[in-house]
Amino acid sequence: MAKSRTKKRTHVGANNPKHKAPLTGRSAVLDPKSMVIRIGAGEVGSSVSQLAKDVRQVMEPGTASRLKERRANRLRDYVTMTGPLGVTHLLLFSRSESGNTNLRIATTPRGPTLHFRVEKYSLCKDVRKAQRHPRGGGKEYITPPLLIMNNISTPGADANSKVPKHLESLTTTVFQSLFPRINPQTTPLKSIRRVLLLNREPAKEKDDGSFVLNFRHYAIYTKPAGVSKPLRRLDAAEKLFSAKNRKGGVPNLGKLEDISEYMIGGENGEGYMTDGTSGSEMDTDAEVEVLEEAPRRVLSSKARAAKLENEDKTADSDERVERRRVTLVELGPRMKLRMTKVEEGLCSGKTMWHEHIHKSRQEIQELEKRWEQRRQEKEARKKQQKANVEKKKKEKEANGGKNNKGDDDDDDVEMNGNNSDLFDEMMEEDEMDSEGLAGDAEEALAEQMDDDEWEDEREEIADEN
Repeated sequence: MAKSRTKKRTHVGANNPKHKAPLTGRSAVLDPKSMVIRIGAGEVGSSVSQLAKDVRQVMEPGTASRLKERRANRLRDYVTMTGPLGVTHLLLFSRSESGNTNLRIATTPRGPTLHFRVEKYSLCKDVRKAQRHPRGGGKEYITPPLLIMNNISTPGADANSKVPKHLESLTTTVFQSLFPRINPQTTPLKSIRRVLLLNREPAKEKDDGSFVLNFRHYAIYTKPAGVSKPLRRLDAAEKLFSAKNRKGGVPNLGKLEDISEYMIGGENGEGYMTDGTSGSEMDTDAEVEVLEEAPRRVLSSKARAAKLENEDKTADSDERVERRRVTLVELGPRMKLRMTKVEEGLCSGKTMWHEHIHKSRQEIQELEKRWEQRRQEKEARKKQQKANVEKKKKEKEANGGKNNKGDDDDDDVEMNGNNSDLFDEMMEEDEMDSEGLAGDAEEALAEQMDDDEWEDEREEIADEN
């Protein structure tokens, strides 16, 4: 009789590694994960919807790229699922009643939340139309981008400035936590394919209290430096012939008598062209030295010993160093973000900073007392809920476990993780959404649809009778 199969990959006792390497185009387990969401999916418009899709591409691969919002979805629906799905950040696009486009960046599960007003933006398709040779659509999005922040901190800023120093540090920390950290010593250069640039605009007036960021997204392309364009095309053609797909990319030499005519680059015989002799100015600032990672023939022990005797070790290392020119091509989108408010919680809680509203020390103390009173009331509610659960347990034990299934369901609902402070905050309608979207036209439309369905059902019942 054949031996029964023992599953060793997915069952108990499987010898699986704790941290498996992520698949190509997927994020690792410990990497930050985000959701880019449109709050009020039917009200933001087609342009903002496309902007949300473009931002999802920027956040690849650690984002929900195929997320579909519904009209009935509320913010608390997404917050409830952040824990089971391991989502660390929420990027919320919305449109206010006055027509302003807003972006909120919230850190789960307890905040803080940065509020931005999108003053200007350009979609990816608009950026591509403005370029002569647009790029993109390849393997750029299988790895996260490299985040570069410029001029975020203002020299001389302190806690009493209109834009305090701790706010600048908080903004830096929130944006850094959006993407996985990299180690310059161990990270391969080929894995860095994109750059996300955040540049803070300098204040027009000294300490005017504005915090404006310019959002840019670029792709990184490299090519050998000091090599002429004809030779680069021949090198690309050689790689093309070694590949399976050989369509295009081969230079046309049909009208030339010899390969030297192609390399010389003209009937006058101007000679071999490089970047230095082609008439263009050399720009060494955009050139870097990288270690060549091409496969090399493995030498035997005797051959290695003979090579070490004849050549110096440094000469061997220098042969593998290659100079390459770095080019940045913008992918989009572009955004100009003005920070308007910072909240302590997840789209709720105390206001830590506001661009236009400044309170005195006495008003801040009164707000602190009010928040402390709310916290005490919340603690009292939690104690009361816990006492009710214990009381039901004792009644169930006294009755000998004769309660019906409905009581069990009630206990399960009360014993799950929904008694946390966060869930209580999100369930309060007046504090759930600081944009005032809890009672917008979207919710009214959903209620109207429910009423219409109930009227249709009543007409059907009347016809049957």
